[in-house]
Amino acid sequence: MRVGSRIMSTNLIILVFLLSIPGWAQKTVRVGSFANITHPQALVGKSKGWFEKALGPDLKIQWTTFNAGPSAIEALFAGAIDMTYVGPNPALTGYIRSHGEALRVVSGATSGGAALVVRDDSGIRTPEDFHGKRVASPQLANTQDVALRAWLRSHGLKLREKGGDVQVLPIANADQMNLFQKKQLDAAWAPEPWATRLIRDAHGRLLVDERTLWPNGQFVTTLLVVNAKFLQENPEVVKKWIRAHVELTDWINHNLGEAKSVMNEQIKKDTNAMLSEGVLDEAFSRLQATYDPIRSSMMTSAKWAFEEGFLGKQMPDLSRLYDLTLLNQVLKEKGRKAIP
Repeated sequence: MRVGSRIMSTNLIILVFLLSIPGWAQKTVRVGSFANITHPQALVGKSKGWFEKALGPDLKIQWTTFNAGPSAIEALFAGAIDMTYVGPNPALTGYIRSHGEALRVVSGATSGGAALVVRDDSGIRTPEDFHGKRVASPQLANTQDVALRAWLRSHGLKLREKGGDVQVLPIANADQMNLFQKKQLDAAWAPEPWATRLIRDAHGRLLVDERTLWPNGQFVTTLLVVNAKFLQENPEVVKKWIRAHVELTDWINHNLGEAKSVMNEQIKKDTNAMLSEGVLDEAFSRLQATYDPIRSSMMTSAKWAFEEGFLGKQMPDLSRLYDLTLLNQVLKEKGRKAIP
């Protein structure tokens, strides 16, 4: 036992020594993602080893799959991951909670891919028909929840807690399916592929494709967010990642059939389940892979969230939320226009 203890002590001393060498500790890049088609670059990149090739043999990638955006942001805060693919509202909330210190948006990932679906026999045909109805969103103050509340308000509808008669219920996407089928929900503002699954498997009907509410049909759904300290200390690593991310985006958009198949296989690896071909095709038809973070839509969403009371008493300063320096360097190398 004493020999074993000496070996363990020696190994610990070596580890502490190595960790004291600048740069040695960062041999692994820790990345968060979701097993969801709104994270296509992560799914295809994981499956094809695209990022490993881009980063080279000296860096390993450790992937962590999350089920909710706030969990990914908490992991970023805790130093458990260095970057993550995540929705805009969790990124925004994380930035505000850290007083602008914890994270930076360095690229977009997807646009579109959310919809308001109503139960076919709910009697809902127009916005006025939502009086007295029960409507779900995936999570309080998440991206779809904010969009739903803003849409209801724009049509003069008030929530029950504000003296109105529309009930908004934060319910996980998977649970919405069961409640639709039991006729305990009238509608839901859902991301893909859940919106399509509600339509195909739970007697739902598409009422509003969210793209129709935005200029040029574009709004941000997923972003690439990096820990601010990691970005400052490892700009070349992040730039390599962004370069691979841009190339992956191009490949997905030019090879959509193969890309969807690769994504579905990766989803199966991550969750032990696949999407049907019909659901995958319909769901992906409402979204697009893009490296443009579509900043204007984030600013609008932030305004909506503030108006709903989710961001405090004063509109926060978002001037440091984005750092697109490395993305624009990559785009310049490729002869493309910079993103403002």
